[in-house]
Amino acid sequence: MKTLNNQNDRYIRMTTEPVSKLITSLATPTIMSMLVSAFYNTADTYFVGKINTSATGAVGIVFSLMIIIQVVGIMIGVGSGSYIARLLGKRQADRASRATSTAFFMVIAWGIGLTVLGEIFLDPFMRLLGSTETILPYAKSYGGIILLGAPYMAASFVMNTNLRSEGNALLAMIGIVSGAVVNIILDPIFIFGFRMGIAGAATATIISQLISFLILLSHYIRRRSTLRIHPKNILFEKEMFREILGSGLPSFFRQSVAILAAIILNTCAGVYGDAAVAGMSVVNRIILFLGSALIGFGQGFQPVAAFNYAAGFGRRVYDAFWFAVKTGTVFLLIFSTAACIFAPQIIRLFRNDPEVIRIGALALRLQCVTFPFSAFIVMSNMMFQYIGKPAKASLLALSRQGLVFIPVIMILSQVLGLRGIQMSQALSDGTTFLIAVPLTAGTLKVLKNPEPLHETGEIPGRGSLRDCTQNA
Repeated sequence: MKTLNNQNDRYIRMTTEPVSKLITSLATPTIMSMLVSAFYNTADTYFVGKINTSATGAVGIVFSLMIIIQVVGIMIGVGSGSYIARLLGKRQADRASRATSTAFFMVIAWGIGLTVLGEIFLDPFMRLLGSTETILPYAKSYGGIILLGAPYMAASFVMNTNLRSEGNALLAMIGIVSGAVVNIILDPIFIFGFRMGIAGAATATIISQLISFLILLSHYIRRRSTLRIHPKNILFEKEMFREILGSGLPSFFRQSVAILAAIILNTCAGVYGDAAVAGMSVVNRIILFLGSALIGFGQGFQPVAAFNYAAGFGRRVYDAFWFAVKTGTVFLLIFSTAACIFAPQIIRLFRNDPEVIRIGALALRLQCVTFPFSAFIVMSNMMFQYIGKPAKASLLALSRQGLVFIPVIMILSQVLGLRGIQMSQALSDGTTFLIAVPLTAGTLKVLKNPEPLHETGEIPGRGSLRDCTQNA
């Protein structure tokens, strides 16, 4: 009876509470998680920047490795999380635990494989990611240590996503925030106190990530989660793997393009020396930090969009979308303006090198011009992903990170040289916005209709959330 009441209360809240209040309350934990996570990534760049320009460039090179670890963790996490949410909706908690365990140990095994192969082929691996000869020693030192944490770093993404899928965003936030705080504390201690240099930054990162992993795992061990992680729950079943990988592959493809884009950016910038690699690396970290808040806010919008679309309340999805877009745009406008005005000072915080400042400041200012468009792009992408339109979601994500960005930077770097590299992301964001507007217009027109989308609250091929609630 308690479960029924909880589900009924959730249904009423999701379908009647003002979308502005609902999105804000749901987004608060995810914004904090995303910001803190981005902050400690930025902290690495800040502290390593005190060493030298080549070391700063190495952080940008190894960032691609971090994305690789994240890609697989997110792919398995999103895939299993989507499947788990549906299983819990059907009250199949035992199979949901099997999905959690299968995904967890699957990604652990993959991480071990990456660690072994990465350490064996460390030199060519770092070169492949765009390292120059002068950056290579620092990249090997940093990347070699990061690789040791690959298994549990990837597994943390799985646990984090699965906790959010069962409605425990606060528990997920605790794990992420705790590790981030530890990393920020340990960075200066290992880098300067123990005089480990860039190896100290990497050591601080894997220790902090291990702490996050253990805290997230403790939620399952101490039964704070409704799911269980245990080797005996692993299920070697075709359907299980199909569900996990099938739902997660779109995320994998999108993130893989982002990796390719980062490698191409490092390679193109490397032609103009370590200062160019370092400058673009710093700009990417700054934009990542600002973008993390937007993504965190969007993660509060996503369940509102999914729930109300499934329930047939298209107008609430429409209202929620525009609230998220307007709020995100205002936020990005404020911070883009500040970043544009104080660009040299911001770059100097990370690396006080005149050439790095010159290159980074212009790149940051150019990117700030079109960065506010990201609110519409990101919210459109998230809406499509959660209302069952993966093709449109994938097209937008692929356009921003690959279909537009990769040809733009390759062409502009040849035609305009370094200036072309500096303006490539700004031009890509502007072009992707022009793609997003007509792509989203048709869907918004349907959602704007005040009439219910479906008489029973059903989406073709999916169950009714009303029925799930009533039959719980």
